[in-house]
Amino acid sequence: MRFGKTLSNSIYSPWKDKYIEYDKLKKLLREDEASPQGRGDDSHWTEQDEENFVNELTNVQLEKVYQHQVETFNALRDRTTACEAKLKPTAEEDKDRSDEDIKRIAEETVKELDSISKEIAELKKFSRVNYTGFLKAAKKHDRKRGRKYRVRPLLQVRMSQAPFNTEDYSPLLFRLSTMYTWSRQILEGEDPTKNSSTSVRSRDTYTAHKFWVHEDNLLEVKTYILRRLPVLVYNPQSVKVVDGTQKDPTITSIYFDNDKFDLYQQKVDKADDSGSLRLRWTGQLADRPEILLEKKTLNEETGSRDIRLPIKEKYIRPFLAGEMKLEKQVSKLEERLGADSEQVQSFKNTIDEIQSFVKDKRLEPLLRAAYQRTAFQIPGDDRLRVSLDTNLALIREDALDTDRPCRDPEDWHRSDVDREKMEYPYNAINKGEIARFQHAILEIKVKDNKYTETNTWLNDLMTSHLVKPAPKFSKFVHGVAELFEDYVNSFPFWLADLETDIRRDPETAFQDEQDKQAKREQDEMAVGSFIPASKLSSSQKARFGSPSAGNGKMPERSKSFNLSRSVASAPRSQLEPTAEERDSDDDGYQGNSIKITDSSKKSGGLTSILPAFSNSRYAQRQRNGKSGFRDQPLPAGVKDPGVWIKDQGPLKVEAKVWLANQRTFIKWLHVSVLLGTLSLALGNAAGKDNNVARSLSITYTAVAIFTAAWGLGIYHWRSRLITQRSGKDFDSMVGPFVVSIALCVALILNFWFKYSAATRRTENQGLWGLGIGHNMTDLQFAVQEL
Repeated sequence: MRFGKTLSNSIYSPWKDKYIEYDKLKKLLREDEASPQGRGDDSHWTEQDEENFVNELTNVQLEKVYQHQVETFNALRDRTTACEAKLKPTAEEDKDRSDEDIKRIAEETVKELDSISKEIAELKKFSRVNYTGFLKAAKKHDRKRGRKYRVRPLLQVRMSQAPFNTEDYSPLLFRLSTMYTWSRQILEGEDPTKNSSTSVRSRDTYTAHKFWVHEDNLLEVKTYILRRLPVLVYNPQSVKVVDGTQKDPTITSIYFDNDKFDLYQQKVDKADDSGSLRLRWTGQLADRPEILLEKKTLNEETGSRDIRLPIKEKYIRPFLAGEMKLEKQVSKLEERLGADSEQVQSFKNTIDEIQSFVKDKRLEPLLRAAYQRTAFQIPGDDRLRVSLDTNLALIREDALDTDRPCRDPEDWHRSDVDREKMEYPYNAINKGEIARFQHAILEIKVKDNKYTETNTWLNDLMTSHLVKPAPKFSKFVHGVAELFEDYVNSFPFWLADLETDIRRDPETAFQDEQDKQAKREQDEMAVGSFIPASKLSSSQKARFGSPSAGNGKMPERSKSFNLSRSVASAPRSQLEPTAEERDSDDDGYQGNSIKITDSSKKSGGLTSILPAFSNSRYAQRQRNGKSGFRDQPLPAGVKDPGVWIKDQGPLKVEAKVWLANQRTFIKWLHVSVLLGTLSLALGNAAGKDNNVARSLSITYTAVAIFTAAWGLGIYHWRSRLITQRSGKDFDSMVGPFVVSIALCVALILNFWFKYSAATRRTENQGLWGLGIGHNMTDLQFAVQEL
């Protein structure tokens, strides 16, 4: 489905004027015209056209979406506060208030909460679809106008200034949950204060915290963890802890989905019931490691559920096709445990469930994720597990393109990667079929939330400048968004963060964390406990405040509803669906830098033939060594670095650059020698009286000397530009133009002189017949004497 149709289907009617005007942007881009990728030129695309498009995209449309998001969220927060104030009197110990009055207030509050909940869901959809629309529009622009202009970097800067896609709705949802629970208990005739100590039922699950780690901070993070936890190296065969002499293992996962990317869409949309399927093994496939077929199901009510099925490589294809049900494994298990054993029945149910899932969803291998993992854990203590994944490569495994499939449709994996035992960075894989993630991924799994509170070092790491929180990051979702962007119409929100530097100043990071903590505490207090102070425990009183002296009641903003606190602090599953998950722009012609060209005038005449003599601002900037980027006003918050990153550090020039310059110089010398040889032969062959030949010989000699001098000068000039890291254009049209014109003039004159001589001989023969030939000969000698 094209994105325009997706956008129209996603519009929430009351906000229809607040969405990105995608059709208007396409009209401004003039999408029907030829792009610079070989289907014509874009000389008609003027600088004014570019300015109009950029202004509409990054100012008008972005500001409209951002303002609506901010205003709507603030209004929803105010409405939530009003509901809390309205419901609060029902929690006070007031014997004069009738039950009918309390129920009426609860009914009105539930209706208002329903309206708020609906608008929160619509606002989140609004943010997601508009975020995708901006990325799609920038991608279309850079594909069509990438030869001269690129808008995505500027869009990323503007989106960081107007972050409509980064709002966290969790605190607001917790407050709504508290009021929902309180109101429904009133309507059902229960006493809410009796359930004040109710807590969420604990389960033996892990709370997963995910972070990105910049390459510059990777070693520091490793050593920081090493001082507290030992490194574990897993044996690919036994999956047990062994000695630490081996290198970090490479883990490979192959994810499944269908041609509609339903599983991906469910994760991005945070569906209530979603699932995933993958094949996973450790090490090289040629070493015959244990392969696990894993199916994960996530339900908002029942939580996550994982089933794993060990399977041999030779059985994978027939099993996925439904041609076999692992009868040999089942029979062996029955012989050992008995046919009626619970484990046997569970194994059969697992087989049926996975095969039904593959068949119903029409799943096939689409994406491979390969990465090296360093694990940290105290042996025998599973309360805390830390993993650090580096060198993450995401590789296409699909056969969607029948003309050029990445994988043999009859096979379950790419044979080239496993047959040749490729390793990171997988240089043999074609561009467009691989995406390399630039950061390391740190995942901290905690079995008990109190473990993070009692271990200060762990909390310090999670809030430090060394890591960037990425709570909803998914390798599968990121890989699809990077490699299959033309197939999907929703993108994860973290793509924008990849365009920015995730490193932070330590002081700034500390202050940001303090602000977040203060906001969390404020939201917890705003939830407002609706029970009397006498129902609070001593720890709750210490945390949320003490009763006021005199009336024995908590201050208005210090009352705590224990159920809301339990919901707020309940551990989230590590497999929570990714609701807010580099739009790749490498699949078409792209400019290497942002160049603002002057195309306000149509090229023609001499400037179209001789671009080196063009007087346009673009040509002048190129001759002066300017890229065009520094000439443009920088957006707010962006500073000129003064020195480009490419100009920092020691000079390192590849040998092929020097050789290319030398090869061009040798070509010029070759042309010079040819012209010199021609002039020498022409001069020697000319007779004593052949002035024409001697003149041409001198002309060719002059051209040969100029060619040699030009080649030598250009060689030294380009060598100087290379050593100076200059941004000037290495091309120069003057020399080839002069040599070509000189040769053309010489050839034309040679032809003209020969033609004139032949004409004169013909005329002389006719004059001899008339008896005046001797007079003409005398005239010729006279002219020669003159």
